[in-house]
Amino acid sequence: MRPSMKIDRFNQSDRTRCDWALTDPVCISYHDREWGVPVHDDRVHFEFIVLDGFQAGLSWATILRKRERFRAVFDGLDPVQVAGYGEEKIQLLMQDAGIIRNRLKIEAAVRNARAFLNIQESFGSFDAYIWRFVGGTTRINAWRKTEDIPVKTPEAETMSRDLKQRGFSFAGPTICYATMQAAGLVNDHLMRCFRYEEIVKIIESQQAGNRPS
Repeated sequence: MRPSMKIDRFNQSDRTRCDWALTDPVCISYHDREWGVPVHDDRVHFEFIVLDGFQAGLSWATILRKRERFRAVFDGLDPVQVAGYGEEKIQLLMQDAGIIRNRLKIEAAVRNARAFLNIQESFGSFDAYIWRFVGGTTRINAWRKTEDIPVKTPEAETMSRDLKQRGFSFAGPTICYATMQAAGLVNDHLMRCFRYEEIVKIIESQQAGNRPS
C-alpha cells in the first residue's frame, strides 16, 4: 500500500492512476476497487492489519498475489479464529508455501488477533476505535506527486504507539499509515487519479447515509 518509486507501466487504458498502482497488474485491480475506500467492517480491518504486517520488507504486489491463500489458511482472516491458534496451527502455517512463511509474522498475527478482540470488547468494535485517530471521518489529502505522499504521519505514529501498548506487533507507524491508506482513513490518491473524486463521492455518500456498509 505504500507507493513504489519504481514504475513499470502495465496499464493500457486511458485512465490516469496513482503511479504505484502501475507497477503490477494485480495492483491496478486493487487500486481501482479497494484502495482508499472507507472501511467500517471489523473483519476487513483485521485483514488489512494482517496483510500489512506480512508486507513488511516485501512488495505489496507479492501480498496481493497471496491474498486468497492467506484467507484460506487463516480461516477467512476471522480474528476470533486466528486468536485461538496454537503451536500446532502455527507449524502448519509455516509449512504452507502459499503464504509468507515467517514465524515472527505468523505469531504476530495471532497476538494481534487477541489484541484486536480486546479492543472490540473495550470500544464496541475495532471500527469505533480506529476511526478515532482521524476524528471519525476520512482525511482528504491533495497530493499532486507521488513523492509528496508521506510514509507516516503524526496520526499514524499515535496509532502505532497505542496499538503497541495494547499488545500489537508489526504495528510501526509506516505499517499503520499503510493500513490507514488501505482502509480509507485517508484519501491518498493523487488528485489527477480517476479514483480521487470517486473516493470523495463515496465518503460523501457514506456520511449522508450514516456510514452504510
